Amino acid sequence: MVRIKRGKIARKRRKKLLKEVKGYKFARKRKYRMAKEALLHALSYAFAHRRQKKRLMRREWQVKISAALKPFGLSYSKFIHLLKEKKVEINRKILAQLATEKPEVFQKIVEFVKS
Repeated sequence: MVRIKRGKIARKRRKKLLKEVKGYKFARKRKYRMAKEALLHALSYAFAHRRQKKRLMRREWQVKISAALKPFGLSYSKFIHLLKEKKVEINRKILAQLATEKPEVFQKIVEFVKS
């Protein structure tokens, strides 16, 4: 049986990883062991922060809606409660867009909910 030398395969694997960490600071872009660890952390942070971004967006929509409701003398929580009572199914993203881009439509929704 012929002996198989694995140098090519190992080098290919290392080169691939080092290519992914291009742009990292200091030794994390040059040294394989540090690069591997940096990439593992980066990928785990990326996964977590993709989910965190959704939470942050929802929080932002709530703030926009709350600010738009101030002139009507309504709080955010009471408004959402009234929406559910009237069975109005508009999500927070759309409500926030209406509040900023089309305040007259948002005003009609608020008036409908209040009545």
